[in-house]
Amino acid sequence: MARQNPAGEALADSVRQTLEPVVQGLGLALEEVSVSSAGSRRVLRVVLDSPDPTDGRPAQSPTLDSVAEASRGISAVLDSGDVMGQAPYVLEVSTPGVDRPLTLPRHFARNLQRLVEVTLTDGSSVSGRVSEVGESLALEVAGAKKGSPTKSRTLAWEEVARGQVQVEFRRLDDAAEDAVDDGADGADDAVDDEDGE
Repeated sequence: MARQNPAGEALADSVRQTLEPVVQGLGLALEEVSVSSAGSRRVLRVVLDSPDPTDGRPAQSPTLDSVAEASRGISAVLDSGDVMGQAPYVLEVSTPGVDRPLTLPRHFARNLQRLVEVTLTDGSSVSGRVSEVGESLALEVAGAKKGSPTKSRTLAWEEVARGQVQVEFRRLDDAAEDAVDDGADGADDAVDDEDGE
């Protein structure tokens, strides 16, 4: 199992300083750098993200092409310098996964309309669907009883410790009901067409 030690943390800080201008020059944000050991080898993990949007639009995840281009640029910079030293290492470049904590406004902006659980600085938590990200975070929170209307809750960023995307699966019986409804609608349409002749 890979593990990071204090020496790895110091190395990761040096690598971050080296890579930051390269990544920013490619229009991306350097989210995380970690150096860990896995058996006899070192693993350098670099997590890239899109920068905070400046035009008010929701943040988008980096494209595969932009990550591939960044990976080539990162590799070239590391090969031409000595920040990683002479010992061999494996470079892994990726983007944040759904299980990564949401800690910055851009993380929430990327998850507009998704269900998240937000841990507040007072230790409590609130679940809701991200409806707006700006000067504050707005969530659509389910009512107290099942089927009751949602209500909007606005959180100041100072209140937000972190968030976590909640994976949602559509129930099979809901899908079956939709299929039955669609079939029934089609039958009604056929009847209407016959009536029109």
